[in-house]
Amino acid sequence: MPKYLHSMIRVTDVDKSKAFFELLGLKEVKRFDSEQGRFTLVYLAAPGDEDSQVELTYNWPPRDGSPAETYDGGRNFGHLAYQVENIYETCQRLMDAGVTINRPPRDGHMAFVRTPDNISIELLQDGRLAPAEPWASMPNIGTW
Repeated sequence: MPKYLHSMIRVTDVDKSKAFFELLGLKEVKRFDSEQGRFTLVYLAAPGDEDSQVELTYNWPPRDGSPAETYDGGRNFGHLAYQVENIYETCQRLMDAGVTINRPPRDGHMAFVRTPDNISIELLQDGRLAPAEPWASMPNIGTW
């Protein structure tokens, strides 16, 4: 049977992206730098769920000095989804760190945010919480 290993997203700043995922509670479990291939891979997972990883792939700038490749959605995918213990506390922690809540958890169940590289992240409440302010009245911001 197949075994799920990880989802890969391309990033433009490893430190910013890693910090974002750490706000969600993920921890670095493995890192690989390839001088020959000119890339860095950082694997993160939720503590206790190390078999389900997200791989951050950073492609180093070309040796010839040409600009680094940019990613605008055409080379990434829909979203990553994470179950959280308390969606309101998670969203507040993200907001306090300057993250925009694109789709607030008005229903006490689902929210969307974006990584520094504009990858959409779905947050799903473990179970359901009653709708609560300020979340219930917050408008959507941008797209997710």
